[in-house]
Amino acid sequence: MKILSWIVRIFVFILLFGLAIKNSTTVDLRFFFDQAWTMPLSLVILIAFAVGVTVGLTVMLATLVGQRRELGKLRRLYEADKPL
Repeated sequence: MKILSWIVRIFVFILLFGLAIKNSTTVDLRFFFDQAWTMPLSLVILIAFAVGVTVGLTVMLATLVGQRRELGKLRRLYEADKPL
């Protein structure tokens, strides 16, 4: 099963690497006040993906911390009401 997992990982890597090579043309990112950056399209896609992952993990972490805090409160209430 481990070998199959590595084969799939290598296949996905080669597929994404080929996609990055095929999309190496430069694009202009235009911002406000007539500012523009020129970057390869694959780098723009990678940056957008990384920003999306970062935002998603941040939201997930905030939710997880809130749930753990609430769980701690509920455990303390349960322990306080528990008969000896």
